Order: sequence, then C-alpha cells, then structure tokens
Amino acid sequence: MTYSGWIQFILFIGVLLAITKPLGLFLCRVLDAKGKTFLDPVIGPVERLTYRVCGIDPQQEQDWKQYAVAMLLFSFVSMLFTYAILRLQGMLPLNPQNLGALSEHLAFNTAASFATNTNWQSYGGESTMSYFSQMVGLTFQNFVSAAVGITIAAALVRGMARHTCKTIGNFWVDLIRITYYLLCPICLVFAAILISQGVIQNFKPYDSAKLVEPFTAQVAKVDEKGQPVHDASGNPVLINQKVESQTIVNGPMASQVAIKMFGTNGGGYTNVNGAHPFENPTPISNFLQMLSVLAIPSALTYYFGRTVKNLKHGWTVWAVMFVLFLASLSICWYFEAAGNPNFTALGVDPGSGNMEGKEVRFGIFNSVLFNVISTITSCGATNAALDSFTPLGGAIPLFNIQLSEVVFGGVGTGLTGMLVYIVIAIFVAGLMIGRTPEYLGKKIGAYDVKMASFVIFIFAFVVLGFTAWACLHPMGLPDATGKPTDGTNNGGPHAFTEILYAYSSAAGNNGSGFAGISANAPWYDTTLGLAMLFGRYAMIIPMLALAGSFAKKKLMPTSPGSFPLSGLLFGSLLIGTIILVGALTFVPALVLGPVVEHFLMLSGKLF
Repeated sequence: MTYSGWIQFILFIGVLLAITKPLGLFLCRVLDAKGKTFLDPVIGPVERLTYRVCGIDPQQEQDWKQYAVAMLLFSFVSMLFTYAILRLQGMLPLNPQNLGALSEHLAFNTAASFATNTNWQSYGGESTMSYFSQMVGLTFQNFVSAAVGITIAAALVRGMARHTCKTIGNFWVDLIRITYYLLCPICLVFAAILISQGVIQNFKPYDSAKLVEPFTAQVAKVDEKGQPVHDASGNPVLINQKVESQTIVNGPMASQVAIKMFGTNGGGYTNVNGAHPFENPTPISNFLQMLSVLAIPSALTYYFGRTVKNLKHGWTVWAVMFVLFLASLSICWYFEAAGNPNFTALGVDPGSGNMEGKEVRFGIFNSVLFNVISTITSCGATNAALDSFTPLGGAIPLFNIQLSEVVFGGVGTGLTGMLVYIVIAIFVAGLMIGRTPEYLGKKIGAYDVKMASFVIFIFAFVVLGFTAWACLHPMGLPDATGKPTDGTNNGGPHAFTEILYAYSSAAGNNGSGFAGISANAPWYDTTLGLAMLFGRYAMIIPMLALAGSFAKKKLMPTSPGSFPLSGLLFGSLLIGTIILVGALTFVPALVLGPVVEHFLMLSGKLF
C-alpha cells in the first residue's frame, strides 16, 4: 500500500464527487417526463416520433403491475432478438472472420446474460462473435438492459416520493428517455475520448503477425461444433499445435467499451476484457473507465435525495456507499500488496506484492481499484485475473457481489438494493425503540417488510441453491481422486470458490468470474443463464411491488420520535444492517472457500 496509490484514490473520489451533483440534476430532468434538457431541440423530435410509431401515450402512467408486465415483455422480446442473432450469426453480415453460429446453450446463456445486464461471457469475444453480433446483438442489449435498471430505480424512487397515488410512471417513457437523453449522448462522447486514447473502432478483418520465435502448444481437440472432445475416461483430448503467427483483433471496439462501462455492463469485446491494450490502452483510459462505472450510480443518490426532498438523506446514502467501498478497497489492496508468502520463501521480493495475473502497466493498486469498482457495481469488467488474486484478496470482490452490490451498484440496481436495505434497517430500528417504523413520512407495514425480505431471500436462495447443486453435479467439483472435471480446472477450496463466485456473479448480474471455471458446457451455460434470469427479474418484481405500496400511502408529518434519516446514527445502522445480513447469509460459504484456502496457503499448500 503506497502513498501514490492513496493520492490516485483521493483524486478519483474528488472527480467522482464533482460530477455527482451535475449528473444527478440532469437525471432529475431526464426522469421527469415533462423535464427539459439542453438536448431537447435535437432529441425531442426523435422522442416524439418514437412515441407515435410505437403507439405510446407519454401522458398515461402505469401502476406497479402494469409497469412490471411492460418491463418483462420488453426484456423477453429483446432476449429472443439477441438469441436469434447469435444462432443465425453465420448467415448475417459484418462477419469478416466467417464465424459460425453459437450453440443452443451458449446462445441462451449469452442472450440471458446481456438481457439481464449481467454480461457473463462463457466465450472469447474475438474468437466467437462477429461484428454484427457484437454491435446489433450485444451492444444493443448493453444500452437497453442498463436503461431498464435505471427505470426500476426511478419507479421505486417515485413510489417513495409520491403519496396517495396509484401510479409510479410509464415504463416505455422511462426506457426511451433514459436511452435517448442519457446513455446514447454520453456514450457517443465517451467513445470518441476512448478512440483518442487508442481504443480501436473499425470494420477491418483481423490482422496477422508472424512470430519471431514459433512454438508448439497443447490445445484441446474440438469437434465440428466447437465442443471439446473427451477420451473414454472423460479426459480432454489434447493435440499438438504449432503456433507460427498471432492474430490481431479488429472491429468496432470503442463503441462497445463506452456503454460497457457507463452502463455497468462489463462484457468485454475481447476475452481478457479491460486488460487488452486495444480495450484499455493507457492510464488515462483506465482512470476514465473506472470513473464511468460509478458516474451514474453515484448521481442516482443525488437524484434520489432531490426527488424525495431530502438532500441530506441522499448524501448520507452516498456516504454509506463510500464507506463500504473504502473498506473493501483497503482490505483487497492490503492482501494483494502483501503477496503470497510461498513466493517470498522462494526469493521473490516481498515488497513486490502479488503481481500474478495483473498487467504491469497498471500495477497492483489500479488492478485492485478497477476490480473492486466492478464488483461493488454490477459491471464485472476486469483489467486483471481475479482467479490469480490471493485467497482473501479474491474474497473481497466475491463478498461485494454477495452484498447485492448495493455499494453504488449497477445503474439503478445499486440504489434499489440500498433502498431495500433502508426499509429493513428502519424496520429494525422501530422494533428496537418500540415504535411503528416510518420512512419519508410513511409507515412501514408488514407488506413492505415482506417485499424487502423477498428481495434478499431470492438472491441468497439462487446463489447458494445453484452452488450446492453444482457441487453435487458431475460437472461441478473435482472427482473423488481430486482430478478436475469439465467444470473446474482447480481442486480443493479454490474450486469451490470458483463455483460460488460464478453463481454469485450470475445471480448478482455482475458478470465477472474466476477464470478457472470452464462454463461453456450445456449444464453450466443453462444453470448460469437461469441464475441470471432469476437474479434479475424475480428480484425486480418485489421491488416494484414495494414502490406501488409506498406510492399509495398517506403522508404523515414528521414527529420528534421519527428516526433521523441522515447523520452518523442512520449511516451506522444502515452499514450494520448490510454487513449483518450479508455476513449471516454468505460467511459460512466464504469460510469453506477463500478463508480455508488462505490458511492452507500459509501452511504452504497452493491450488
């Protein structure tokens, strides 16, 4: 842990704070159907034309059930649209590499992944996806899935701000305005900035460079469908392959990277994501990409405070997020800077820390900061290999996801998750003082607590249920002899962590993963896809129900006994609730994985 790292962090937080209020004010205007922005002269006519073509009445609002049905229908149709593109890829244009169609299970997994804003990738982008699939299938989903997340946040905030009202907005209006006024303009500008830093944007076929020193490598044999071939014992069949040249990827990369970061999507154009020099070429591009991930989630806290007419409450929510962010960064940075004692025993400089799996051009701090940011949000982009982090260093990104990514979180999803925890925290405070809990001038009833509890329960059930299933399935953990299977390439507690991380990432709609798990197989692709769908839509429904319940409530005057919604007391209660719920739910599983691996590492055993 170095002074230069802390200076970079202070600069980063300073810039984030500086843009939070202006962007929050812009969000207020965008999410108000009658709001005016400086973009109205250009985008207004396109917006109105879209309403007419689609038959949308922008004045007609929806109750929470109608809002939910509209959201589910749109997500289902857009997922089918992406699935069709991936299955028909070989017959579609903009495919200079002549890449074939994806298999049924991989197309399902990918379509579910991008529709839910998860962006889990069981494939290598540059070797699997055509330019058409990257642009029309995946980048399109990057925009609309991010917009759906913000619509849910807007609906929940409206529900809490309104009283004696049956409606929470219009899904179609929210979706269109967020896409047209916020995501498209900001990503157009950001893509141009990325191009200035060296991120590529073209339609050229891939280039090839001859290696100075050719070599022979063993690779897995695949059949005509691209699936690994196994021998009679179930082991992958390996063949020798002489490597004499290197393929250099091309394509429309900057446009996808822009929304990948601003939309907290995270799915990389290339297999190594933000570690690729074409996706993330300079320290400036690295800094701006990290900033873009937190920009909208941070601004949404200001939008929330202004909408409910309690700016102090909004800033307190921001402060709680920041404290949890700082704690996770500090712990992860400490263990990565400390390194692996087994390497130190072999003569490695103890001050060099754990550089395994990290880009030398970014170093330990920027690798840790990037990956902590991507897991406190639902981004999932990486510029280092999480699988190569130390056991407890890798446990922090995992735990960030398991806190439901309420620490800033994804675009919309972080705020909604935090509001759910606030309802739980206020309810607990009411029980402690023997008073009916109130929040924003409204009484919290049994129905509200049930809906908030459903959100937390569903996430835990999906993560732990699918993880347990994977551990009992032949595709899961290594066999009785300790030999890895198709599911994992490691053994022991590290293999368990790989599986736990995969389903946490899927259910949390994060998309990052421990690279040691081989997920491109029918069973893993299918179960991970289901975990993504449940983790997205099964949790949104009770959130919208909570919004509808709050919107109907009568507003009560604040009394001297009302629990304060700003300051140290409220912040401490909220942090305690988040940590306590997360700890009680997932710490036993974390003990079986990264904690056990940490102590085995100290005893000299590695995985």
